[in-house]
Amino acid sequence: MDCPSEENLIRLKLRGVQGIHQLAFDLEKRELKIYHQEEILPVLTTALDGLNLGSHWLESREIKQIPKEREADQRRLLWIVLAINFGFFVVESIYGYFSKSMGLIADSLDMMADALVYGLSLLAIGTQTSNQKKVALIAGILQGILALLGFLEVIRRFLGNEATPDFHTMIWVSVLALGANAYCLYLLQSSRSEEAHMKASMIFTSNDILINLGVILAGLFVLWLESGIPDLLVGAIVFVLVVLGAIRILKLSR
Repeated sequence: MDCPSEENLIRLKLRGVQGIHQLAFDLEKRELKIYHQEEILPVLTTALDGLNLGSHWLESREIKQIPKEREADQRRLLWIVLAINFGFFVVESIYGYFSKSMGLIADSLDMMADALVYGLSLLAIGTQTSNQKKVALIAGILQGILALLGFLEVIRRFLGNEATPDFHTMIWVSVLALGANAYCLYLLQSSRSEEAHMKASMIFTSNDILINLGVILAGLFVLWLESGIPDLLVGAIVFVLVVLGAIRILKLSR
């Protein structure tokens, strides 16, 4: 668990488990506290193992009172980060198309994937489990198809004689996306602490931010090598990550 979208996948996966009163995430420590009354460890282990996030149980202990969770504030934050991610999905898709950058297009799909997860989290509030699973199924299939089509386009461009992508656009759009992801991470992390900041090291544990840095680096290599191969390589890697994310979403529909 190293980014907010994975947190929301876990929330969706555990939402229907009887006996859970509250989930408290600490992305910096990569820990999840589960407040419950019943003995549900086997159910939790099975559910979390199904997401393939490398989870393992640390300890169990009894407490006297469960901390209050601010649901309204969490809903508002989810809307904000959803809007930011969907907005940059549109921006990166457009600029990726006109700059002929597969790296930007792949990153736009990664932004869309995060927006889908946040949207699923919002939908899960007050809706039936069957409806949540249907939406997760549709979202996972759509995301997977788009990522596979993108990967095929990478192969086509690699085998063909395509124009070199515009490295200027790759770099400055990715810098903006990097700032957007860092801001989302800041909002989500600071909402769980009385301190209104997060440590700099926390930023670089996010897969989304690492992807942005990868596209920026690919743009610099496009400039240096005067070749589109670095852009295709980073695009292929991101498309694979998006497919893996789609598989995780599909697991929520079971």
